[in-house]
Amino acid sequence: MDINNISQAAAAEIKNCESAPALEELKVKYLGRRGIVAGLTGSIPQLPVEERGAFGKQVNELKKLLSGIFKDKESQLKTVSPQEKTSNIDISLPGICQDLGRKHPLTLIVQEICEMFKKMGFAVVDGPEIESEYNNFTGLNIPLDHPSREAFDTFYLNAAPGDEGKYLLRSQTSTVQIRAMKAQKPPLAIVAPGRVYRPDAVDASHSFMFHQIEGFMVGEKITFSDLKGVLEFFAKGIFGADIKMRFRPHFFPFTEPSAEVDISCIICKGKGCSVCGRKGWLEVLGSGMIHPNVFKNVGYDPKKYTGFAFGMGVERIAMLKYGINDIRLFCENDLRFLKQF
Repeated sequence: MDINNISQAAAAEIKNCESAPALEELKVKYLGRRGIVAGLTGSIPQLPVEERGAFGKQVNELKKLLSGIFKDKESQLKTVSPQEKTSNIDISLPGICQDLGRKHPLTLIVQEICEMFKKMGFAVVDGPEIESEYNNFTGLNIPLDHPSREAFDTFYLNAAPGDEGKYLLRSQTSTVQIRAMKAQKPPLAIVAPGRVYRPDAVDASHSFMFHQIEGFMVGEKITFSDLKGVLEFFAKGIFGADIKMRFRPHFFPFTEPSAEVDISCIICKGKGCSVCGRKGWLEVLGSGMIHPNVFKNVGYDPKKYTGFAFGMGVERIAMLKYGINDIRLFCENDLRFLKQF
């Protein structure tokens, strides 16, 4: 075979090639495992011994030459002008429709709740998720022997303790209450939404990371009736004007007196069903009057000021409002679920 003729024919074909797929076919034809150059190499043992060296050298030079020509052509095809690239596009074809994003149901609930409290004069305040032991426990009148301080109930960080004790992932948004009261003087009314962390086993109603909204009001002559009025406005705004409320005595270290708040079941309207355990009531949040010791810890005079606080789980509010039966759905990124909101 005439190597010069092969070289000229290959150069002409490569020059006339106008697309990357066609160029790849030519590359296989000439330089592939079963291509023309490979055939020339395979024919060397059949030549007389004295001709093999010179012929092998010509084949190697041909392979090197074609490799360079292919490389130059590949670069040329990559730098085609935008006009040439779009010349064969049919602009009448329909485009690719992009899915529109939606706000996450938890985001919707947080915004709705915060807007409701803003109408009552509350400010929305954020706080860090890494907190000190003082802000998470001590300042809130939670004693050293309280179970919530144990490692099985709190994510402690492997960091050197600071002036306010160990560092941890906050287990409640009540930490913002301490931060805000240390930074401001009464009167003040604040709601604080955010993520909290507890080492719970994940199931349909529990997660190691969830969201809370803490709220509190401090001033002179703040009473429990003020708390009831604020929470009634909130509950009826979220769940409907026809729901009923009740306050049950409870215990929280940072409030005294303390109460858990129930609403009439939004499914059975208080008649009793599987959702409310046949009781006709659903627990929605905890509340109470801020303990005098908490005021002392932040430098407030408990004889001059009073206040109330409340806290709620955002996931629980969303599950009740939207009829969701599994908390894990909020974190699975299932578009079939998210598109419903």
